[in-house]
Amino acid sequence: MSNLSGKIALITGGSRGIGAGIARRLAQEGADVVITYVNNSDAAKAVVEDIINSGRVGKAIRADSADAEAIKLAVKQIIKQFGQIDILINNAGHMDVSGTPLPQVPLDVVNQTIMVNIRGSYLFAQEVASHISDNGRIINIGSCLGERMPAAGLTLYAMSKSAMVGLTKGLARDLAYKKVTVNQISPGPVDTDLSPADGPNADFFRELTALKQYGTTNDIASIVNFLVSREAAFITGANIAVDGGVNL
Repeated sequence: MSNLSGKIALITGGSRGIGAGIARRLAQEGADVVITYVNNSDAAKAVVEDIINSGRVGKAIRADSADAEAIKLAVKQIIKQFGQIDILINNAGHMDVSGTPLPQVPLDVVNQTIMVNIRGSYLFAQEVASHISDNGRIINIGSCLGERMPAAGLTLYAMSKSAMVGLTKGLARDLAYKKVTVNQISPGPVDTDLSPADGPNADFFRELTALKQYGTTNDIASIVNFLVSREAAFITGANIAVDGGVNL
């Protein structure tokens, strides 16, 4: 479906999980791919190797989405090397899984979640906006938890992902003059190293889905691949649930 030859894609948090799956898929479709990571350089190198093995240019940049200056420098580095950015995937995220009761959630945890999930996504889009090509694509990775609350202890994360909806719709308006489309994908439970389908909470999340199963990173990457393609040029401002029926 998608022929991304000549396109430059930037994927934040692309060293593992959903981000890594998207990076590999877009490279297979012909894009040169830049990923950001924070700590796991070995995982980032492995993704870059897969991109190169697909016959494309791959690059990993250490850039914490909570660090505004790092975001500026990352985009500047990409423009210097590639001259353009055609696709931005705001995938980097932070989720507190400590189970701390609401009254005891530390302020630093609140700040980190907001800085990565909301501010970081906004700042990456803001920096890229000056450089993104006409007919470019921005995809924000949200969560089904932005619309449904199946258990206690998820308020902070859900709040941050709900904010992504407003970010998506606002960016869709702001960048429409360049025919840039901006959409959101809201996954349900996806089998990754951070949320394995055989993990301690897997049965609970599996039962939330109508299909009674976990998704795969390829399920998400396939929708991303469609949204960045020419075939999706008339879709913008949408929030697409890819959640196995969690929101039914």
